[in-house]
Amino acid sequence: MKHWRIDDVAWDRFDPSAVDPALVPLVKAAAMVERNGKDYARYLGNVFRDDPDFRLAADNWAEEEVQHGDALGRWAMLADPTWDYAGAFERYRSGYTVKVDAGASIRGSRTGELIARCMVETGTSSYYTALAEATTEPVLKQVCKLIAADEYRHFKLFYDHMRRYLSREKIGVWTRLRIALGRIGESEDDELAYAYHCSNEPESLPFRHQYCTAAYMGRAMGFYQYRHIERGTGMILKAVGLPPRGRLSNLATKVAWQLLRWRQHRFEQQLAA
Repeated sequence: MKHWRIDDVAWDRFDPSAVDPALVPLVKAAAMVERNGKDYARYLGNVFRDDPDFRLAADNWAEEEVQHGDALGRWAMLADPTWDYAGAFERYRSGYTVKVDAGASIRGSRTGELIARCMVETGTSSYYTALAEATTEPVLKQVCKLIAADEYRHFKLFYDHMRRYLSREKIGVWTRLRIALGRIGESEDDELAYAYHCSNEPESLPFRHQYCTAAYMGRAMGFYQYRHIERGTGMILKAVGLPPRGRLSNLATKVAWQLLRWRQHRFEQQLAA
């Protein structure tokens, strides 16, 4: 069940003078990935084919993800009236596909799959919180706050089901941590890079994975504050079975913050080159 609908957004408050041009390409790319949620639900439906409760939850989750994409796409068309959201998404869909027919999780277990989903929701919850706090444009601020709240609820959804499967599959902390870190590392795969390409570059321009990754990640990382990384680190530790607060969390946050700044600098150097 959706917690809000697109018509609930105060679209009439859109203020073009408050649009940050650096945010527009990021919102366009994010709209592509969010709108593609139904493919992930099909994949999860196959992995959890004998779990009707989770399959229903995954279908509801996908409906909210699609709404996120549509809301971001609508805002991006206000910010850039020349942009064609539907056309960009069609282009994205034709070039990037999710393998939906897997008979089992690519993470090795259902617990592992749910840990990976927790990592995605951790990242998106933190990201949209950062964007909401960075923008002064009223409509984007509202949309990002609504999405961030959804993503936090989605984390809890996947976490609760993960705990259920963990009681059966008995996966240790180190294995869970390896899965979590592996999924975080996949943020530089083709999904976001190709979304950036399709939503921001002309069709005549070939897809350049390294450039598009740097263009998206380098800009996106610039909007994070230390508190966003701190909150996300706590969620990651909770998902893998480690204390979300305390000395370990503080150390992990410091390391994650330094790593983010180093990666941002690396991406900026790539763009400059």
